[in-house]
Amino acid sequence: MTPGAGKPQGRHVPRPAHLPLQGVRIISVEQFGAGPYGTMFLAHLGAQVIKIENAATRGDPSRQTGPFMLGPDDSQYFQSWNTNKQSVVLDIKSDEGRQAFETLACEADVVLNNLRGDQPAKLGLDYASLSRLNKALVCVHISAYGRDNPRASWPGYDYLMQAECGLMHLTGELGTPPARFGAPSIVDHMTGLTSMVGLLSALLRARETGQGCDVDTNLFDVTLHQLGYTATWLLNEQHAAQRQKRSAHYSLTPVQTFPTADGWIFIMCMTQKFWEALTQALERDDLAADPQFRTAELRFQHRARLSGLLDDEFSRHCTQHWLSRLEGALPVAPVLSLDQALQSDFVRDSGMLTRIDHAARPDLRMLSNPLKFNGNRPPLRPCSALGADTEAILCPPDVIASRDLS
Repeated sequence: MTPGAGKPQGRHVPRPAHLPLQGVRIISVEQFGAGPYGTMFLAHLGAQVIKIENAATRGDPSRQTGPFMLGPDDSQYFQSWNTNKQSVVLDIKSDEGRQAFETLACEADVVLNNLRGDQPAKLGLDYASLSRLNKALVCVHISAYGRDNPRASWPGYDYLMQAECGLMHLTGELGTPPARFGAPSIVDHMTGLTSMVGLLSALLRARETGQGCDVDTNLFDVTLHQLGYTATWLLNEQHAAQRQKRSAHYSLTPVQTFPTADGWIFIMCMTQKFWEALTQALERDDLAADPQFRTAELRFQHRARLSGLLDDEFSRHCTQHWLSRLEGALPVAPVLSLDQALQSDFVRDSGMLTRIDHAARPDLRMLSNPLKFNGNRPPLRPCSALGADTEAILCPPDVIASRDLS
């Protein structure tokens, strides 16, 4: 096994024979969330991602983000966004740093940044600035609010977008203050992946035509897009979706959480077939025959009464009892705590947990990439230490050899 390939719980994970993005070179001026998450995903798929960092600021600020450190300029938080990448230290504002950066850009497929919207043009990271070096170059820009509006110079982060775009209004139980989405930076994740769709689409075209371009997305637009059908309802029917008790569906029932004797369970009867499967599993022919519950529309009209009856039923036994009865018959899941979720047998056996060989912690446990190729997940390795790849990338062996001869 190659260093850093990792193995979940001691189980061997074969390395894919050929990762699909091998041969793609991405130069990324990035920090914190959305950009690093997106490029990390492509690094897992074989792309060479060269992370440009400034030694004067100790690199990406997430290197110093605790509470769990892996050395003076590394942390578990940082590695969660940056595995499989290389690190080069450059000050792209200096003449020497700019020259080195342009040398890299000449041989790259993509230059990506996640700076404020007014910065790419100022720093010469856009297609207008770099196309003279490489006409096929794809320049990807991830910002808080975009590059072409009055907010271009504004800083912004995930949680602000959840607040302004309405997600916090829709999140949480009735009667509680607005709430953001848990601990993970879900907007950063979504924006990172959205930008990668644009990147790969533009890269395909560039390889066919030799013509690169700018690709833009931003945290605000992606967050607004996540409103989905709730936005369509409001825009067309003036129907403003509100929070639903116990995370219930807006128009179907029973689709919500129910209390068990020792916890909670989530039931999703999205179709008539699943409703019938539920009544059969519960051995409640009376519910199936009740005229108020015969159709999805009627069940929704009488949701309060149906929820009360099902509350009584599910609270008679523990969660595992109901999972044993219902799993495979209809969509159902336990409501787990974070530690329960990561320690479940299903997660362990899925290969979604891996170990990487980090210098400060040789058995560092992390989440695997969710994609598989020919049944195998891509191997992971730690991101390089700050600037560890600078000489190798900027001064390859043939250049060093020629210097020695001169």
